[in-house]
Amino acid sequence: MTRLSVEMLAADAVEPITSAGHAQLGIAVLAGIAVIVLLITQFKLHAFLALTIGSLALGAFAGAPLDKTIVSFTTGLGTTVAGVGVLIALGAILGKLLADSGGADQIVDTILAKAGGRSMPWAMVLIASVIGLPLFFEVGIVLLIPVVLMVAKRGNYSLMRIGIPALAGLSVMHGLIPPHPGPLVAIDAVKANLGLTLALGVLVAIPTVIIAGPVFSKYAARWVDVPAPDRMIPTRASEDLDKRPGFGATLATMLLPVVLMLSKALVDIIVDDPTHMAQRVFDVIGSPLIALLTAVIVGMFTLGRAAGFTKDRLATTVEKSLAPIAGILLIVGAGGGFKATLIDSGVGQMILDISKDWSIPALLLAWLIAVAIRLATGSATVATISAAGLVAPLAADMSTAHTSLLVLAIGAGSLFFSHVNDAGFWLVKEYFGLNVGQTIKTWSVMETIISVVAGGLILLLSLVI
Repeated sequence: MTRLSVEMLAADAVEPITSAGHAQLGIAVLAGIAVIVLLITQFKLHAFLALTIGSLALGAFAGAPLDKTIVSFTTGLGTTVAGVGVLIALGAILGKLLADSGGADQIVDTILAKAGGRSMPWAMVLIASVIGLPLFFEVGIVLLIPVVLMVAKRGNYSLMRIGIPALAGLSVMHGLIPPHPGPLVAIDAVKANLGLTLALGVLVAIPTVIIAGPVFSKYAARWVDVPAPDRMIPTRASEDLDKRPGFGATLATMLLPVVLMLSKALVDIIVDDPTHMAQRVFDVIGSPLIALLTAVIVGMFTLGRAAGFTKDRLATTVEKSLAPIAGILLIVGAGGGFKATLIDSGVGQMILDISKDWSIPALLLAWLIAVAIRLATGSATVATISAAGLVAPLAADMSTAHTSLLVLAIGAGSLFFSHVNDAGFWLVKEYFGLNVGQTIKTWSVMETIISVVAGGLILLLSLVI
């Protein structure tokens, strides 16, 4: 199940759980978020429990029946884990195979030999942008995290100096560039030209990712100076191995899911016929689940067997890879539950109702609506879908170029300030071993920079195109 289908399920599966007025809903949202932040920061409660209690508090403040709030939360948790949980698990297995076989060491040693010092953040943003082009954000994270953490550890780099550029590359691709689900939905809603949107998206993405990645990472590293978390970095297992896989085989295994998903995206664009055999085949092999599962199976031979692993050693590696992610799965799932509770309480509709009375330029209106829905629901895709539906009538009188810019404005707004109601927030927090405050000062600020810089560039382009 893709991120798009999961978030649309969360948005549409349950009818509004309350008919509260706008003022009461607004207060309920602020109260729910305040409860979560207070429980985590002051009472040191585990994020999974805090998100669960915060969701129930949100429903209570909104005047919703407790049973309906519970259904919303559990439905959101289930759909999030169904869509993201398996991908995280497969990514963890692939990461453990890379680490234990020495493949990750091979990648890290090569990167450290070829790019060092000031060029390292630029190398990371380039790698993340290329890998992130066809990938869902969560898939990109689970593929890149082992490399990011090991480069930071082995090269003695600040984790934020290496991690922020990688996250920026993934996030910009997710929000602005087709074939990611958000931009594709917006393109369809406003009837934009896909090729032109892709071209303009790349034009906006390049300066945006530079500012939010390598440039901002200098400041993020000063604000949050933390080492790579040891619990997420397997020991250098290759030291006790007689051999380890080659750089080419390791890189090919890492890129296999990327190639499969990119192939699906290209076939979708070129064939554009859901009944065509080629498209049906690539819809299967290019789905995130099958692509990562294929990479794991291939990795058992190209990585595990190449390092001389026995069947027992392979089984042990897989088993040990899953333990560290149990907490992450629960937290990410609970984040999805909180988001679903927000959406089902009618917050998204409240934002749409209020924004109808705003009288400002179409591109800025699209950006602001997406920002508001993103802040309220925590979902970039839901923000994109809702904002695109609202501003679609405005595209009727626009030129082809401005229609594409409208899509990009929506995508830029949908990335604004990720916080405690976004599953991605918890994913980054747990993988990088940060607390809530540190995650806000790095990840949340980076997302805001992406949104504001991209939005500004889009408005500038609208003046000259």
